Amino acid sequence: MNFSRTQTLEEIAQIINCEFIGDASFAIKGINEIHVVEKGDIVFVDHPKYYDKALNSAATIILINKKVDCPEGKALLISDDPFRDFNKITKHFNPFIASKVSISESAIIGEGTVIQPNVFVGNNVSIGKNCVIHPNVTIYDETIIGNNVTIHANTVLGADAFYYKKRPEGYDKLISGGRVVLEDNVDLGASCTIDKGVSGDTTIKKGTKIDNQVHVGHDTVIGEKCLIASQTGIAGCVIIEDEVTIWGQVGTNSGITIGKGAIILGQTGVTKSVVGGKSYFGTPIEESREKLKQLAGLKRLLKEK
Repeated sequence: MNFSRTQTLEEIAQIINCEFIGDASFAIKGINEIHVVEKGDIVFVDHPKYYDKALNSAATIILINKKVDCPEGKALLISDDPFRDFNKITKHFNPFIASKVSISESAIIGEGTVIQPNVFVGNNVSIGKNCVIHPNVTIYDETIIGNNVTIHANTVLGADAFYYKKRPEGYDKLISGGRVVLEDNVDLGASCTIDKGVSGDTTIKKGTKIDNQVHVGHDTVIGEKCLIASQTGIAGCVIIEDEVTIWGQVGTNSGITIGKGAIILGQTGVTKSVVGGKSYFGTPIEESREKLKQLAGLKRLLKEK
């Protein structure tokens, strides 16, 4: 999530009322999670297990709960609760703005696009040309939709990420400040749910077609010309490369990659990253030919008994 203007280290420290290490005028352009950080970003870390990963990431400002040696060319924000303060920064620069109308006045809707009754279009949404948005679709703030996109009834774009920190009093939610981006020629079936990124974009690229009742988690990137069948659940921070086919009732772990041209057969649990150009089946996932051989062998053993 980029700020509308560059901030300084001192300005951010004042917002969250914390100590800093580094030049007070150090430039900060935004905040991001560890897997998408860039130079000029803030990343937060609140567990010693991940200190080195955060300190050595592309982020140049680390929001951390312990004083440590600051890497050269970087800065630290010292907080007793980085999770809480990351939320403060998100709310400060991307506050929730309640809508008073069904289609926001700040929304941009392209020529030839049809918006059916009972559609909600939030603030700063952009919808391209020649799209069809069917009844009861909900499009949250900041969503970007390309040209020639079809979205069927009851689909929701931009709900919050499912991301919580367990505390003694219950679960604390990490506030989502990212977006959903649909590129050109994407089709979404009925009752799909595409969550926004925590700080970046959940992206569905050109020409991908998604069936009914599919869930896509936060910060996931789905490549070009993919086919995803109904009742598939894709976790957060997944990378699905181009021309992948996923059949019905597939589920994935978070943070995995499915390689270009892979085929994931129905009811498979994608528990790890898999290379492209192959067919997969089962839980835990294996190449489909090998998994089917195993099942056939097990069936023979049972018959022999």
